[in-house]
Amino acid sequence: MPHATTPASRLPHSGIREIVDLALASTRPIVRLEIGEPDFSTPAHVVESAFAAARIRSSYVQTAGIPALREAVGARLTRDYGVAAPLERVVITHGAVQAVDAIMSAVVTAGDEVLIPDPAWPNYEMQAILLGATPVHYGLRAADAFQPDVAEIRSLITPRTRAIVLNSPNNPTGAVMPPETLAAIVALAVENDVLVISDEVYDEIVFEGRHVSAAALAPDHVASVFSFSKTYAMTGWRVGYALLPAWLADTVTRILELESSCVSSVTQAAALAAVTGPQEVVAEMRDAYRSRRDVAMSILTGAGIPVVKPEGAFYLMLPLPDGVDSRLAALELVEAGVSFAPGSAFGRNAPHHLRVSLATSEEGIRDGLARFLTWRETADRLVSAGTDSLTV
Repeated sequence: MPHATTPASRLPHSGIREIVDLALASTRPIVRLEIGEPDFSTPAHVVESAFAAARIRSSYVQTAGIPALREAVGARLTRDYGVAAPLERVVITHGAVQAVDAIMSAVVTAGDEVLIPDPAWPNYEMQAILLGATPVHYGLRAADAFQPDVAEIRSLITPRTRAIVLNSPNNPTGAVMPPETLAAIVALAVENDVLVISDEVYDEIVFEGRHVSAAALAPDHVASVFSFSKTYAMTGWRVGYALLPAWLADTVTRILELESSCVSSVTQAAALAAVTGPQEVVAEMRDAYRSRRDVAMSILTGAGIPVVKPEGAFYLMLPLPDGVDSRLAALELVEAGVSFAPGSAFGRNAPHHLRVSLATSEEGIRDGLARFLTWRETADRLVSAGTDSLTV
């Protein structure tokens, strides 16, 4: 009988999707705090641009993306981050996930190692596993405000290390890496001649200060990935882009030829309208996420729950009572009418946390956290009595 390859067989199911599926299947209303999807509508001028493009003709376009869009996002990166972004180093992808996959496929092979933050978006590990590589985790710990330890990363680099994945602003923690930490990690990559894959899809959602792009620090050793999904509420449009080292761009383009031929000409027209059109909507959404963060922080700290204040993205890591397993808690909380992503879905360092998505209304956040606090009182009593089925 035919069988799947060993790497493919090792791929885990998403712990986030488990909760998403339960929430979608529920016969009663669920307050959705598990999914990282903006609750805002795609800007009207973006939608209209897509309609106009579809009316003219939808056709195959360049694998690396239509030149006008590549030039526009390159100009945006130069303007915002002072980085050189010529057309030949910019590629348009089917969401940021394809960009990360194509970059990793270009530099990683079986037996290699990829340094991945923990907790982290699970796709990094899944992509490394599928290539037959070994994911090596560096910790992002609540005690350190979910910031990486440069010394730990240095200690994990071996002759088999091919890439270091960075993600700031971070999913799931909301942490924003200080510029000096970012520079130190990039310097390690240059010293050891490995590639940094810098996931910067939340670059426009920073609440205090400004985002610093890794691509500006070492152009030959950094591949930076961006997306329209979070910035413009375009998750379903599936458009991302990457700024690549010159030596890597053609290889990644050939991989994209294999994977998808090209991104839809219609969605690229929409993306072009987004990046070149009015930008007030970006600030409005960012301000709304900041306000929601402050509401959530006030509710949780007011209840005596110690929470690390997120500085970007639209997530917050919510600690559970001591020893309570996040997956079991998330399953129970769906029954209580609110859904969270379990910390265990993001790695090994947050097994007793839940990820709260702030990409929903303030009313939803208040309602969902109220349901959580009611559930938590019961969980605390069970833990104190030593009868809690949620502990592992």
